Amino acid sequence: MTPIDAKLSMRASIQCDVVFDAVRLGPEALLPGAMGLRGPFSCLNEARYGIAWGAMGAARDSYEAALEYAGSRMQFGKPLASYQLTQEKLVNMVLEIQKGTLLALHLGRLKDAGKLHPEQISAGKLNNVREAIKIAREARTILGGNGITLDYPPMRHANNLESVRTYEGTDEVHMLILGQHITGVPAFR
Repeated sequence: MTPIDAKLSMRASIQCDVVFDAVRLGPEALLPGAMGLRGPFSCLNEARYGIAWGAMGAARDSYEAALEYAGSRMQFGKPLASYQLTQEKLVNMVLEIQKGTLLALHLGRLKDAGKLHPEQISAGKLNNVREAIKIAREARTILGGNGITLDYPPMRHANNLESVRTYEGTDEVHMLILGQHITGVPAFR
């Protein structure tokens, strides 16, 4: 195992490169009840489902930091929140957070009913991470130069969400899953 230390994202957790060489396992190492790729894919889908929720948490935290800052930061004798463009940014953040949260809630209800399909989970992860990154970046703009400091969460969330875009399937992987579902034609190569 080799720890990955020089990273700009996911700094609160430890990641390592793990290399296995000439490893042989007997049948006793098989997971009970897991045949083929069904076991690993079910783990991936559980993680992807959680990501759809977690991304909205990062988006909401970014929005709340921007809203609080906009209300207290004075510019030309008025709070930033009193400017039209700031309000537009905040409104757009709220709309996307509400849509993403409703999507995650819908997925949860389908999951509880035993009717959740992998392509629905892919749509949730793809959409919510994409929107959360946009929200974190937009929130950072409201914070101005202060937005790049560790005193405020949007930049940290944006960096972490860039990693989230990669693990449990990149945007491109989820596009292919959704594309196959929509067209009925696999495009995986």
